[in-house]
Amino acid sequence: MLFKVGVFCTILFLGVKSLNYKIVNTIQGPVKGYESDIENVYSFFSIPYATVPTGLDRFKPPLPPPTWTEPFEAIEKDIFCPQSGHKLDNGDVYREQCLVASVFTPNTTAENLPVLVYVHGGGFFIGHGNEYTPQHLVKSGKIIAVTFNYRLGPPGFLCLGTEAIPGNAGMKDQVALLRWVNKNIANFGGNPKDVTIAGYSAGAVSVDLLMLSKMAQGLFNKVIPESGANTLDAGFQIHPLEYAKLYARNLKFENVDDIKALEQFYLTVPLNKLISIDVLNGMDNVKILSPCIERDVGQDERFLEDSPVNIITSGNYNKYPILYGFSEMEGLFRIGNFEKIKNMMNDNFAFFLPNDLHFTTEKEKEHVVQMIKKFYFGDDPVGANNILKYIDYFTDTMFAYHILRTVQLQVRAGNDKVYLYEYVFVDNDVDIIPYTKKRGATHCAQTMAVLDSPNEDNITQEYKTMKNYMRDIWLNFILKGEPVPSGSPFPSWSPVTTEDNLSYMLLNNTIEYRDKLLYERAQFWEKIYDKYYQHPSAPNPEINNFSVRNGSSVLYILMTSFLLHYSLQKIPT
Repeated sequence: MLFKVGVFCTILFLGVKSLNYKIVNTIQGPVKGYESDIENVYSFFSIPYATVPTGLDRFKPPLPPPTWTEPFEAIEKDIFCPQSGHKLDNGDVYREQCLVASVFTPNTTAENLPVLVYVHGGGFFIGHGNEYTPQHLVKSGKIIAVTFNYRLGPPGFLCLGTEAIPGNAGMKDQVALLRWVNKNIANFGGNPKDVTIAGYSAGAVSVDLLMLSKMAQGLFNKVIPESGANTLDAGFQIHPLEYAKLYARNLKFENVDDIKALEQFYLTVPLNKLISIDVLNGMDNVKILSPCIERDVGQDERFLEDSPVNIITSGNYNKYPILYGFSEMEGLFRIGNFEKIKNMMNDNFAFFLPNDLHFTTEKEKEHVVQMIKKFYFGDDPVGANNILKYIDYFTDTMFAYHILRTVQLQVRAGNDKVYLYEYVFVDNDVDIIPYTKKRGATHCAQTMAVLDSPNEDNITQEYKTMKNYMRDIWLNFILKGEPVPSGSPFPSWSPVTTEDNLSYMLLNNTIEYRDKLLYERAQFWEKIYDKYYQHPSAPNPEINNFSVRNGSSVLYILMTSFLLHYSLQKIPT
């Protein structure tokens, strides 16, 4: 017996190398996984962990998964949840029943191994669990890893605040996955009491929100948000009811102020139409949908009942070891649209203010705009001569400041196990930034250093070394709850101890511990957010008088939606 309930077998084919497999029992029935292309790893692909409700229940929490008696052949790698603007090159089709998990185990008889659960990114609109896998981490023989799908776009994140469409279906899928892991992972050799949740981009927002959700308590004990945090304005709906109206208008439904009619439209519109808006190319007519604060409409469980800032500030949440960080030039994902965006910024910079800032008057907003322009661009228009400042601006407003702000809030709330890093490594085969002689680490570059690369054997020796560094650091954190434990060859890495210092590890060819990450830029934004931050609100159909249709925040989020989704298809490997 390889596991408590499992068998190990070998199939022999004439003239073909032997094909090893394992059968592991789950609560639903036995599953059969096979030896991976990566040495020392077995893969169990696309095991159903829950069922998507359909019909008039399509936006509700997931249902229990199917069961079976014969071994389930866990071999299908690429299953996609319905998603818009993301065409599949291999002819695969989306499936409404898409809630599947893949388990990767080392070839060992060991039990109670730590477990890593990875949440994929894609702006809550696109992606799938096996787009990037952590099999090289599993190859170490020290951990088990799980990847999975969750509902995306409107099916996963439409939030009306009604009984039929309460919101956060996609986040409840994630909770269902963690509950499935808790019940089943021991049979794969994993320890259900030692689970680290990690994610990149929207996946980082997800794991950081799971930490605050009462639904997910007790299902994990360490968190790694990569290039994202629960205070990102693009990762949370500020006014979800208005966003739902804007999305409906793009589907040619106009009676959006009648909430009953709007709800009925969403409940009955065909799925292919519901996801028909091309978020990759519809820059001028797309609204992002993401997690929201849920209104109490009598549901059994609410994923999130207050804003992340309020929850962290209250201190009323479980505090875990957290490894936060981002890449040096997260804003590089907006380089592909530089010529168009710089002109738009010069025409009306206010369009690009973060969505979670609120001003009582236009004069007040214009004052802040001028402050920001002066800070980043001086007296010059946005252009080729200051393209690095353009990158800095979007690095800060989209990712870096919000992550640093979250770290500050965590430390202020008493979490003494928060670790922080900046990833700056750039390989020599990365493109030069236009109008410069520089290269930069783009959005989620550190994630690509940790996860499997399709060309793992053909990368430069420098990148191989960096990937080894990153995987060792991540494994340390998964195993010990700290990225550099005692006896490690890396420099000592202490948690952040004061909210003003923000000590961190610089991750490059050489690894160096430093103080005051982006201190001047963070302090600049801190003063603005202290005065103008707007908390997200739960949808309330009974108060239907707020409109963002003509505000600058709309265009900001529209642009954010398009560019963030687009960038995730361009992550270098």
